[in-house]
Amino acid sequence: MRIGPYQLPNNVLLAPMAGITDAPFREICSEFGAGLTVSEMVISNRSLQHHPKTLKKLDYSTSNNLRSVQILGTDPTQMAEAAKLNQDRGAHIIDINMGCPAKKVCAVAAGSALLRDEDLVSRILDAVISAVNLPVTLKIRTGWDLANRNAVNIAKIAERCGIQALTIHGRSRACKFTGSAEYDTIKAVKQSVSIPIIANGDIDNAAKARQVLNYTGADAVMIGRGAQGKPWIFSDLNANLNNTEYSPLSLTEIKTVINRHLENLYSFYGHDCGVRIARKHIGWYFDHLGTLPAEQKTAINLAQQAARQLALVNDSFNLMTPRAA
Repeated sequence: MRIGPYQLPNNVLLAPMAGITDAPFREICSEFGAGLTVSEMVISNRSLQHHPKTLKKLDYSTSNNLRSVQILGTDPTQMAEAAKLNQDRGAHIIDINMGCPAKKVCAVAAGSALLRDEDLVSRILDAVISAVNLPVTLKIRTGWDLANRNAVNIAKIAERCGIQALTIHGRSRACKFTGSAEYDTIKAVKQSVSIPIIANGDIDNAAKARQVLNYTGADAVMIGRGAQGKPWIFSDLNANLNNTEYSPLSLTEIKTVINRHLENLYSFYGHDCGVRIARKHIGWYFDHLGTLPAEQKTAINLAQQAARQLALVNDSFNLMTPRAA
């Protein structure tokens, strides 16, 4: 699929996830075949644009891939300024977040809370698109709640404003991440507009990806939680969707991937912060791989030094009870 002038290598994309899709994770997912990766969301507040944490989220210094930066906010002027700033910093694509269901985001009427105000949606999209010479994309949910699924209306507004691709998570804001994603709304949106549509929500294996693409007619799928602890999912999905052979990674290969990911985290954040951030990734990896003795999990979570944490992770391959395939 294309986003503006950019032809993506495939239609299996990595979703933006706060606290997760940092540079080390984006890079490893790209290596396994993610057709596009999107940064963590960056708040458009002027006072935070030069904060060290913001700059870390925008770090693409080790990547030669397309740079898609997601921005979040409610004020059209600030959103336009944030888009322009990120264009000047080297972004190739600006993505607007109107899909985050987090309480602290919706409490200030940002993220998916914006779906309640279609006029404000239009003004934000117009302001951002007018501010940059880049393709602008949008990520939304099906609506505010199950009784107010207005994704089709939002999609028509997006198309009219000039949005180049629209991602829809198959839940309402009220659903957060509970229950199952639904794809009827995504299908209805695809039938209502001509811009590329990306389906998101509960897609965690090749069969589900194929089912969602066939049912909705979407141009691409976006993988979020399905990539946590399993970045090689992109290789699996691409092979299956293209009817080519896929060879699952061996435990030795997975061990190498985890080692490289952790070492990149230590390098990117520094050892102290890197160790803390690595803990959630380690947990996700072993959720897929096998059950660890309780004392081993505790030791990993209490490790303070990078070398100690890495050694414990490598020892865990000899201690875990593998999960059934």
